[in-house]
Amino acid sequence: MGIEGIHRKTCQRWNLPWDAHELTFSCYQRRAFLSKDRTRQYLADAINQARDRLRFHVWAYAMMPEHVHLIIWPAKEDYSISKILQAVKQPVSRRAIGWLKTTNSPGLRLLATGRYDRPHQFWQDGGGYDRNIRNGKALTDIFNYIHNNPVNRGLASRPEDWLWSSAPDWAGLADGPILIDKQTCLNSMG
Repeated sequence: MGIEGIHRKTCQRWNLPWDAHELTFSCYQRRAFLSKDRTRQYLADAINQARDRLRFHVWAYAMMPEHVHLIIWPAKEDYSISKILQAVKQPVSRRAIGWLKTTNSPGLRLLATGRYDRPHQFWQDGGGYDRNIRNGKALTDIFNYIHNNPVNRGLASRPEDWLWSSAPDWAGLADGPILIDKQTCLNSMG
């Protein structure tokens, strides 16, 4: 089958003013590149920097070993989820691949693509999953799903025990590595 016969899923994005977004994106070939605190911190740093530059609020997140869940609310009317994702994902790729090259890590081979134009890749191609959130019930359901994901996978006993999610922050136990904008989230729920 030639390349013309390959179907590639596309992600439809609706950049609607004042909608929150549930975003999910995965590591290359769904490998567990986010299983180390170092790469999780790279991601936290990238999200915090992108939020300041592109003006969006983070309401919830969970970093899983091979994918990420994120609920954001763009704080300006004119925004692009594609640009937000690029601002979050690109620095993580650069830092992770750079670290693997600098340390001459054998782990670099796990990111190998076999392509000349891009020999290593951290994130799966494509935009991942993007769902607009327009009501409090949907938001609550998504929060519960995201925060329970580490428990369902056996990474933690309770949602608030997984430090790489917003669950401890929402439970009032600890501030996580990503600032949570609780007030705008609570205001949106009515």
